[in-house]
This record gives sequence, C-alpha cells and structure tokens, in this order.
Amino acid sequence: MSFYRTGSHNKQKSESKLSRRRKPKLPNYPVRAEIESLSHEGRGVAHIEGKTVFVHGALSGEEVSFFYIAKSRKHDEGKICEIFRASEYRVEPLCQHANLCGGCSLQHLSAEQQIISKQQLLMDSLQRIGKVEPESVLAPLTGPHWGYRHKARLGVKDVRKKGRVLVGFREKQSRYLADIRQCEVLHPSVGKRIEALGDLIKQMQASDRIAQIEVAVGDNATVLIFRNLDPLSGSDTELLIQYAKDTGLHIHLQPGGPDSCYPLYPESSDLSYQLPAYDLTLGFLPTDFTQVNPQINQKMIDQALSLLELKKTDIVLDLFCGLGNFTLPIATRVKQAHGVEGSEALVERARENATRNTIENAEFTAADLTQDISQQTWMQNSYDKILIDPPRSGAAEMMPHIGKLAPERILYVSCHPGTLARDAGLLVHDYGYKLVSAGVMDMFPHTAHVESMALFVRK
Repeated sequence: MSFYRTGSHNKQKSESKLSRRRKPKLPNYPVRAEIESLSHEGRGVAHIEGKTVFVHGALSGEEVSFFYIAKSRKHDEGKICEIFRASEYRVEPLCQHANLCGGCSLQHLSAEQQIISKQQLLMDSLQRIGKVEPESVLAPLTGPHWGYRHKARLGVKDVRKKGRVLVGFREKQSRYLADIRQCEVLHPSVGKRIEALGDLIKQMQASDRIAQIEVAVGDNATVLIFRNLDPLSGSDTELLIQYAKDTGLHIHLQPGGPDSCYPLYPESSDLSYQLPAYDLTLGFLPTDFTQVNPQINQKMIDQALSLLELKKTDIVLDLFCGLGNFTLPIATRVKQAHGVEGSEALVERARENATRNTIENAEFTAADLTQDISQQTWMQNSYDKILIDPPRSGAAEMMPHIGKLAPERILYVSCHPGTLARDAGLLVHDYGYKLVSAGVMDMFPHTAHVESMALFVRK
C-alpha cells in the first residue's frame, strides 16, 4: 500500500510541477487601457485589475487597446492593437520597418520628447535608487537622429522558405531576424545596403554558414566583419573581394573568436576617428570598443573636460579608459593623465594612440577594476580629478578606492542610469561628495538606451 501511495503522491507532484511550468493561456481578444507612463525600456505602462502591463508601442497619456503577448507572476506584456487617443508626441516612424524591427523601440515618439523622457528617467533613478538629486540639470547633448550609428552587430540567416538571406536585427519580442531592406539609424554606407548584403550572401556556397556581420565605421573607411563558421571556398572569397572593390567597403573574416579576425580585402584597414578640438587622431581595430555616435562622442568629451575644470598642474586618473578616448584629450590640458583599462589589447591601442599623437604625458595600465586594486602602483599616487566610464554594471567595487583617493572632482560617464544612481548614492552618502550636476546624452536616438554623465565635487 505504501508503494502505491508514494507513486500516487509522486505523480501528483509531477503533475503539479508540469502545471506550474505551463504558460498561462493568453486572452485572444483586445483589452482597452489608459497608458499612465513610459517604462525605462520605452514601453507604455498600464494597470489592468491592479496588475502592471507593459504595452509595446504605446505612449504615456494614450488610450489604446492591446493584445496580451506574455503573462508572468509580477507583470504582463502586451502589443498595441488600436489607438483611441494618441499622444501629442506620437509621430510617424521614418523607417518602414519600425513596427517589426527590434533595433529601434521609440521611432513612434518624437525625437525631442525621447530625450526629455530619458532625462526624466535619469532624475527619477537618482532619486529613487541613489536617494540623491543634482544641484543643477545639464542640458541634453543632442546630435543627428539618423545614420548616426557607426558600430553594430547584424544577424544573418538564410531563410529557405523566403528564398532570401536576412541581414539585420531581431524582430521585436522575438528571436527571429526581422525581414528588413534598409536601416535608417546605421551609417548609410551600410544602412542603405542591408538588402544588397543579403543578396550577396545568398550567392555564396556558405550562405547558411555566415553567422553575423559586425560593422565598424571610421572617418576613413567602413569595415564589415563576416563571421564565417567554416572556411570559405575560393569562389565565395572572390565574391566578397569583388563586392569590396565595387562598393569601397573593407571586408574582414572572423572564423573564430575576436582575435581570429583578419582583413580579406584590402590587405589592411587603418581605421581612425578625429577629435579636431584636441588635434588628435585615434586609431582602432574594427573589433575594438568605440562610441557608436561620433558627433555625440565629441560633445561628450568637450563637456566632460569642461566640468572637470582641468588645470595645467592637474594629475588626472581615467578609469575604464579604453583606447584613450578621454585620456588623450585630457592629456592635452593637464600635467599628467593616467588611464586604466581591463583589456590588454585596448591598453596597447591607447599607447599606440599616444605615440601616434606625440602625447608624452599619458600613461596606461591594464588592470581588472572589478577586483582589489589597492596594491596597484598607480593607486599609491594622488590625483586632482578622476574620470570614470564603466560598463553597464557600473563601478560599485571602485567606489571605496575612489573615496580613498579623495580627488577634488569626479566625472562619471554612464550607459545605465540605475548603476549610476547606485554609485552616486555611495559617493554622496558614504564618501563625502555632493552631486553638482547630471544630464543625458542622445547617444542612441530612437532606442531606450540612456547615456549620461554626472559631476561630483568633494564637500
């Protein structure tokens, strides 16, 4: 009897687990809702029977109907069906693929209102997460809304049912590639050739073995890195070389990891971008991290250096310095600049850029800034100013070290308002700084991505 009771009990438990795993059935009819606000991901926020619903394609203040596309314990998701009352800031997207492609999420919101919403999101995050408020709000840094994107990673998929190779970004709320013909936010050298790239790959024997195309645009050339999962045949290689000759694009192949990337045609690609205000030319490899929006990058550097109030006698530390994007302009204004970066390859590039521009007062060190760096030689020095430009995860691990160094000013450049707000709270509440100013930069128009900077001054 015990055996059967146990078996029955286990069967009930198994059925219970299966029941919990089953996705809840979604209503197959539209639901009407008032959109109360815009989420940090650019989705409309509504409440249905007290539960939060994120509605893709809806804007704050609108009355819409939507279909449920997902349900979870904490919140649900919907996709807009019909608009009964439109926001005054709703616009017609320029891109014909805006409702399908996941590369942009905010083309239906006016560009002017996009940046206002991002500024408000930053302020809300600082208050809610960091419990801080800037003494002044910086005017947003804005630039071109179209053709601005100089770095991208495009998916590639040979879809036999369509008889086409798709090139581009994923569909909204989907793992499938969007069927697009061009991209309005990519640099025109690539954005206008999306369909042509698909046609090119369709001609190749390895049409189903090209995984992605990475785009890197410099002032002097555009590089396309084809991620080839198998070695290419002679005919495929010739196709790519001829395409490069016909278009002027540089083509590289990447059969393995980033270190396996090499030029196919021409034999080399000396990519670079200029910072005219500082008489600098910075070289980079197509696989290196660089800012996607060069016009905003130049404005960002100008504002950062202005807020730091650099003096000829200053010694400045630049953390997460990359290839010297901030360090080298800083070096033109101060006694000494020291950049620290986790990537050995980027540190080498930064040193090359210092030599290229005859900058002799800039030093660079490779160090993992997520680990204990208290015994590093450069940590034994004193610094008048510190600039920090961390990844999305922020720099919570660095806050005690920065607090110990106690510079007069700290300029924090951020690509995630939540981690900036967290670290701002630490600097203000634990390490004796005041948040003097903060503001956003329109680095990624038509997306929910928020780039910002904040100035901290020692009390």
